[in-house]
Amino acid sequence: MTTIDNGVNVQALLDAREVLKGTPDAAQFTWRASSKWQHGVHSTTTIEKFFGLGQEQTHKNETTFAADHPAVFAAEDNGITPIEYLLVGLAGCLTAGVASVAQNRGIQLRSVESTVEGAHDIRGILGADSDVRNGFNDIKVTFRIDADASKEDIEALVAQSQKRSAVYDALTNPTNVTVEVA
Repeated sequence: MTTIDNGVNVQALLDAREVLKGTPDAAQFTWRASSKWQHGVHSTTTIEKFFGLGQEQTHKNETTFAADHPAVFAAEDNGITPIEYLLVGLAGCLTAGVASVAQNRGIQLRSVESTVEGAHDIRGILGADSDVRNGFNDIKVTFRIDADASKEDIEALVAQSQKRSAVYDALTNPTNVTVEVA
């Protein structure tokens, strides 16, 4: 029997799933991001702390992301646009899911690559046409996966990853968002 190692501790995930079935309060997480305006449309957002398993948690490292707009929008291009971060989140979440599902199903991955494209009519955000939405019109994810598996098994990996992806769910289902001034 061949040992599969995609670098995912599936047993820990399965154990957590079982524990959290009996303690749903511990499964309630609050993820946080703190943003600070820099100049123009440039901001930095920091991720460090979150709440989960019934208490405050801290990531191993604080991570800071820069967001800006490109020069074609008369900005300084100090970082990717905020809407591009959605693509980063979707690609990262789906890819993690593919690796986890492959590990659980005993499929050895050799490589997983994806391209995520978002079609966006920017007339909406510019206020040029009130009938055009502000966000993406369509998002397309294309995977290239090399694995010891059939095409059907690989398609099933991707389908299960979609089914379990928090980012895919947030993008494809209505999510309540409250914005307030403190």
